[in-house]
Amino acid sequence: MELKKEEIKHIAELSRLELSEKEEEKFGGQLSSILDYVKTLDEADTRGVLPTAFVGNLSDVWRSDEVKAWPQDENDLALSQSETEDDLVKVKRVL
Repeated sequence: MELKKEEIKHIAELSRLELSEKEEEKFGGQLSSILDYVKTLDEADTRGVLPTAFVGNLSDVWRSDEVKAWPQDENDLALSQSETEDDLVKVKRVL
């Protein structure tokens, strides 16, 4: 599946990427080959396979958390590399 130049520019814009002409050609070719590979999934025989809308049962999300203490030297090293407030490590906001 060969992507058109407009499609490549649109994908780059959605990805917040500024691409040069050379990069558009390079990444356009790579994206096209990825899409061709994914298209091979259409050939898979999925008759009899039930759709999966919820994957919660596929992992053990109900296991109990285990609190383990760090060795004191590792703890001191980690805390010395970070900004702390009220004995808590401050991290950058993730939105």
